[in-house]
Amino acid sequence: MTIWAQMIEDYDFLTATIQAVLVLFCSAVLAHILSDVILPKALKQNKMNWFAVQSVIVVLLLAFCLSLIYIVFSDSVLRRKAYPGEADVESLHFLWSRFYGNIPSAILICGTACGLRFYQEHNVIERNHAQLQQVHLEAQIKILQDQINPHLMFNILNHIHILMQSNVQLASVLLVQFSDILRYQLYECNKEYVPLHLEIKYLKDLLAVEETRWGNELEVKSKWNIEDGQLQIVPLLLVPLIENAFKHVSRLPNQKGYVHLSCEQINHQLNFRIENSYTEQYKIPSKSQGLGLENVQKRLAIQYPEKHQFNINKTDSDFTVIVVLDLK
Repeated sequence: MTIWAQMIEDYDFLTATIQAVLVLFCSAVLAHILSDVILPKALKQNKMNWFAVQSVIVVLLLAFCLSLIYIVFSDSVLRRKAYPGEADVESLHFLWSRFYGNIPSAILICGTACGLRFYQEHNVIERNHAQLQQVHLEAQIKILQDQINPHLMFNILNHIHILMQSNVQLASVLLVQFSDILRYQLYECNKEYVPLHLEIKYLKDLLAVEETRWGNELEVKSKWNIEDGQLQIVPLLLVPLIENAFKHVSRLPNQKGYVHLSCEQINHQLNFRIENSYTEQYKIPSKSQGLGLENVQKRLAIQYPEKHQFNINKTDSDFTVIVVLDLK
């Protein structure tokens, strides 16, 4: 509309309309070729230097086309009617003069089109990157979670198998407790989040299984204080900490080992603390001990970024892990 308004001052309505349509058509076609054909191909093939050369060519071509349209209409309508015998040499001078004058306009048109297209392509790339990142994170979480289940299930089943040969009654108790654990893992753990009260019940069942397994060999104490069981938490996040504590607890001939656990939820904050007896003399290689802890740290970084604290305190007699979660 602005182009047509400028042209109507010098030409009649029909001529101004035709000239404006031609200007818009040339601008749209060349801008489309540059932004919708050349630019996406350059981005895909990572050939931005060649795109810069092509951009210069398109800009110059557009400037020439705009100049040619102007000269054709101005010469034929105005100058040739007024001076039919004038030589064409002056038209060539006008053509190049308009060509240089139209370069900024051509740059603006092509630059705007490419800018919009680049913004669209950038959004698509960002969206695809976010989707790929989400898929990658979900795959990582699944791998980390799958590392927990088989190892834990194998330990419990193996212990039940041993007890079946020596203490059938205790094995039966363990089997019932194990069924509750297995039921939770089958029907709840495939969800991204679960209610806190279900996860706490699972941890209590797991602790009960371990306490039954070890009997009088270990002192097992736990303290639970949950205000709002409907808060959501990712499943099986804290399981490796319990497994790690029982796996690496020290049991000296003259000293009873222990595992002490406390879990407290106030407002949206969950404080989890587990401590086990520890003796440097009987320390298991760090690679074995660190696997479960590394699992938890990775999941915290993925699923609770900047919303968690993870601390390990080790002395000559005890090993303590503290996790603080913001469940908001």
